[in-house]
Amino acid sequence: MKIQWYPGHMTKAIRNMQEDIKVIDLIIEMVDARAPLATRNPDVDKLGQNKGRIIVLNKADMADEKCNKEWKDYFNSQGYECMYMDSRKKADMRELMACIDRASAEKRERDRKRGIINRPVRAMVAGIPNVGKSTLINTIAGKSAAKPGNKPGVTKGNRWIRLNKQIELLDTPGILWPKFEDEHVGEMIAYIGSVNDLIVNTSELAECLGKRIIANKPSALKSYYKNENQEEA
Repeated sequence: MKIQWYPGHMTKAIRNMQEDIKVIDLIIEMVDARAPLATRNPDVDKLGQNKGRIIVLNKADMADEKCNKEWKDYFNSQGYECMYMDSRKKADMRELMACIDRASAEKRERDRKRGIINRPVRAMVAGIPNVGKSTLINTIAGKSAAKPGNKPGVTKGNRWIRLNKQIELLDTPGILWPKFEDEHVGEMIAYIGSVNDLIVNTSELAECLGKRIIANKPSALKSYYKNENQEEA
């Protein structure tokens, strides 16, 4: 199933991010824990050169716990700070703050040597649509600083949110890239709701997903479709 979606506002968004990156110390890249590689935008890697990096595996409560740990180890081995979380839970924020502290250590040391003190760490929260960026910011800030939504394209522009004297976050729109070289990437992104439903055949998409689950984890379907007497439907 071939899927492509790159609306005009994403072109503007990536241009804005290219300007904002000049004043950014750290990129917090949010991906979906159910499809960590498919939900990584290669443009974020280009933007993030020579910047501190954190990869957040969000919606980890919907993914396999063992896989979450393995993906965290994988990204750590690639040199990234990484954690998995549910961005709605305040309990996970302490670990995120620790990740920010570690990822920004070199920047703070450079500032200290140059006699710059008390300048907050500026972190860009980036990722594809519908991975939970705005929800993360609201949970950290403890208020509705950013507008969350369960569909792609809610956040249209970049917004700064000051959390405290040490950290400023830049909320950015969800951006995809112009062409998915691997059609399976487009499918995975569509499964998790990161493309507009109006551009996909949802019946065909559901059939593709069903076949994928049957091939890889049929026990999940059996578990989900049990009746009240715990018998297989």
